[in-house]
Amino acid sequence: MKTDSIFYRIFQSLPSTFFELINQPPSLANAYQFSSVEVKQLAFRIDGVFLPNAPELAIYFAEVQFQPDKKIYSRLFTEIFNYLDKTELTNTWRSVVIFPNRSIDTGDTERYTELLNSQRVTRVYLDELTSIESSSIGIETVKLIVEPESTATAKAIEIVNSARQEIMDTAQQREIIQLIETILIYKLPRLSREEMAKMFGLSELKQTRFYQEVFTEGKQQGKEEGKLEGKLEGKLEGKLEGKLEGKLEGKLETIPQLLALGLSIEQIAQALDLDEQVVRQAAQSET
Repeated sequence: MKTDSIFYRIFQSLPSTFFELINQPPSLANAYQFSSVEVKQLAFRIDGVFLPNAPELAIYFAEVQFQPDKKIYSRLFTEIFNYLDKTELTNTWRSVVIFPNRSIDTGDTERYTELLNSQRVTRVYLDELTSIESSSIGIETVKLIVEPESTATAKAIEIVNSARQEIMDTAQQREIIQLIETILIYKLPRLSREEMAKMFGLSELKQTRFYQEVFTEGKQQGKEEGKLEGKLEGKLEGKLEGKLEGKLEGKLETIPQLLALGLSIEQIAQALDLDEQVVRQAAQSET
């Protein structure tokens, strides 16, 4: 799983999640701007940095580590100190390293004991997050990353339902849904279309990557077939008719895939802008 990019998206969409992970008030996120930074001279890239808007607040460096790495701490502190050397900011700093569990935390620590035992560094183990009382959508999404495969789907459904109820911003809700989809695809690559359909209603399903790929593919195929047929006719009328027929064929070919997702005739007709009778006839021809 590309966990660094997933955490980047979580912290970008729900920055309060980061501060919940380190037992800080979620509202503290309002005083920070999150980004990924690169120390260009040395080509170092830090997974994520929370930059404060006040000099009395600390800079937070976030590092996600899901593979054993003996040099994790030497690399981490090298990146941090080089960044501090290059920046004009004079704020103090903190670092947060996120592991899936303690067994992955295998980095050499002998030369960094004082730093690791200080308040400068916080190590977070995702499988121990049950100690966090908060049950925010951000924390639950983070927990999903290490959720057992046997319960991951049920957990994802809970998070989606919570997002529908608690998040009013449509764009943010869409991002959470897509995040959950991404996590599930990595965790459960064999997840069926039917299982995906159970998790999302029509409006949410339209936002998933699978639906968009299927729908876009059908539209593109229709356009290409329409252009080809129109060119062979060699007339303006032929081009127009070919495009229209090609688009319709592309939509009709998409219907079986949407039926497999569990959508009803009415939902498919609405999504593809087709008459219900046309969709019904296409569905019957496939049986």
